[in-house]
Amino acid sequence: MSFTQLNPTLPVLVEGKGSGFAFAVIDYGQEHHLIWVVAIDGTGEVWSAPNPKVRVQSNWTMGRKIAPPANVESFRTAAAAQG
Repeated sequence: MSFTQLNPTLPVLVEGKGSGFAFAVIDYGQEHHLIWVVAIDGTGEVWSAPNPKVRVQSNWTMGRKIAPPANVESFRTAAAAQG
């Protein structure tokens, strides 16, 4: 297992939780998803989210739009909250 603190933090969207900043990643090895440790903007909660539930936020400068996940509606709601 490895724990990596991210510096700088990454702005992400967590399915079902909303936008926040990932400040660490936990890697349990080849049989497991990466786990993103994220502070949620709207609530201040800290969640450990599995890799399939996490997307980086859109970035106009980089030309990156939000990639649609399996549950598109929850990400549309989170994206609308970003502005």
